[in-house]
Amino acid sequence: MRRAIGPDIPFIMRTERLEGYEELIDRWEEAQHRAALAESRYKYFVAEADGRLVGFAILRDWASSEQTTLVQRVAVAEPGRGLGRAIMWAVVRAAFTETDVHRLWLGCFTDNLRAQRSYEAVGFVAEGVARGSAFFRGKHCDELVLSLLRPEWEALVRRLAKSPRTP
Repeated sequence: MRRAIGPDIPFIMRTERLEGYEELIDRWEEAQHRAALAESRYKYFVAEADGRLVGFAILRDWASSEQTTLVQRVAVAEPGRGLGRAIMWAVVRAAFTETDVHRLWLGCFTDNLRAQRSYEAVGFVAEGVARGSAFFRGKHCDELVLSLLRPEWEALVRRLAKSPRTP
């Protein structure tokens, strides 16, 4: 996992537009990605495996004074290979080690069970459903809100350090 740079935007846009993602994640145009990438409140990450890009994540309110950061978007180029979980773990680790964030959170459509399992596997806890909170593709949709607090992450890291198996 590394910080994304301008030349990574075409990969990010291609990934956002993969078949099946149209009902799961938002899509931005190049100008919107370039503006966000240049803005300090956003952090873009790309994941690499075997020398090629395999996924990305966008976080909003990076290092905010409120110590709350949103995982705005995460996507993998080849779903179903377990890469989403690895990317999420790297994103969580980056947020908690590079900033003083207390609460890392995200919203997930209630029917996106694959994403929910991935988020929960790295420590996120479901808080509840925010009814009609997302205006997506012209309609209001419910979102499951999940979060991970710094003390929970620290406890998870301690537990994993004692375990022979780590994410």
